[in-house]
Amino acid sequence: MQEITDRGATALSRSIHSKEVSCREVMQAFLARIAQLNPSFNAIVNLAPQDTLLAQADAYDKELAGGASRGWLHGIPVAIKDAADAVGFPTTKGCELLANNKPVRDSVMAARMKDAGCIVIGKTTTPELGLGSHTFSTLWGATHNAWDTHVSAGGSSGGAAVCLAQRMLPIADGSDFMGSLRNPAGWNHCYGFRPTQGRVPQAFNNDVWIDMLSTEGPMARNVEDLGRLLLTQSGYDPRAPLSLQSAIEWRYEPDVSVLKGLRIGWLADLDGHLATDDGVLDVCEDALKHFTSAGAVVEEIPLGFDPAKVWDSWLAWRRAVAGPRVGALMHLPGAREKIKPEAQWEYECSQGMKFPEFRRATETRSAFYKHVAGLFDKWDVLVLPTAQVWPFDVSMRWPNEIAGRHMDTYHRWMEVTTYATLVGIPSLAVPAGFHANGKWPMGIQLMARHSADAFLLRVAAAYEQVRRDFIALRPPQP
Repeated sequence: MQEITDRGATALSRSIHSKEVSCREVMQAFLARIAQLNPSFNAIVNLAPQDTLLAQADAYDKELAGGASRGWLHGIPVAIKDAADAVGFPTTKGCELLANNKPVRDSVMAARMKDAGCIVIGKTTTPELGLGSHTFSTLWGATHNAWDTHVSAGGSSGGAAVCLAQRMLPIADGSDFMGSLRNPAGWNHCYGFRPTQGRVPQAFNNDVWIDMLSTEGPMARNVEDLGRLLLTQSGYDPRAPLSLQSAIEWRYEPDVSVLKGLRIGWLADLDGHLATDDGVLDVCEDALKHFTSAGAVVEEIPLGFDPAKVWDSWLAWRRAVAGPRVGALMHLPGAREKIKPEAQWEYECSQGMKFPEFRRATETRSAFYKHVAGLFDKWDVLVLPTAQVWPFDVSMRWPNEIAGRHMDTYHRWMEVTTYATLVGIPSLAVPAGFHANGKWPMGIQLMARHSADAFLLRVAAAYEQVRRDFIALRPPQP
């Protein structure tokens, strides 16, 4: 059973299609592991009944025996992040008010994953309304880090990252607004990919323009699975007018020579602008030495744009996205009592925002996009940490201080993730190293120019080859 759950999605796909293992055996293995470990981590919720899932697996085995395959994910168990709709499961978004919110259709991403053959077994945890990079809610409680149950798993795709690291799932989806794919990947020693804005379409949001600042994407334990899931999730959808029409041309062919001569701009803490825990930058710089050893040129560089202006622009855009999402629930009975204070703060701030303020934010964002595009004329990849702090005590709501500096908002400690989001460029989180205590992982964000998703996958695959033994490290079991 453990040997089955150790495999990634691509390896499982080969085993299923070669009939080395059956879909039933795969389902039994993962359900057994979830039963064993989920009580300690609290990463999967609304798990479907075992009998139902085994019957589905049997049906998929019959299809395969008859020569029919639904796709590369045929019969592979997947749990969808509890921010996306999957028919048959409530989409609670970690909010008590949405505990019985049952969708009538799949999200575009979930539909595409089902079309590729996966069996949806439940949902992975997310913080209330996806806000805050620490996965806890009054509905589900806290999700614990895969490497140390005393600290946060990150978020908002915290459940997905923990399930991957602890082998409760072979592959996972997530979504990212302010590092929600990247921070939990970094803190749980796996991969999280925020693709180029528009790469993975969202067709059923109340708004199909501004809301695209948040995007869905893949998470995995290896780059091959990561890339294949992105190919499944991505592609133009006419219902999503900002979705990209160009396809990704990529196949998994790891080549370390990709790193030779690669020009990497290391942004570090933006010349001290980003408050950062001791040891975070050291671990990231140690990871970058592996790029250098493989022939890359790594240089610490300035951002060259006022980060305070970027932050102000970010606050306005975040309010434009988060405020209405919270506002849609404020009329429900008990909303003031049941919606967390941080979410209500987002709503209240959005109510007071005037159009000229938002217009200034859009102009700053546009100027920043042009500036970053210019950086890529010199640098192939820009790098930042995936987080400014190490995983913190799971009982905390958020860190209000970093290295002696006060955090003036509940999300200021994740400022490092806003740069890729604002300019809509792809940002791929890869494992970097561990805290001196050996228990807390940290990652780095690899960022490339707009639409260079396939290029980033090739760079990450080469890095994976260079650090194969380190990437293969797995967390202890409780």
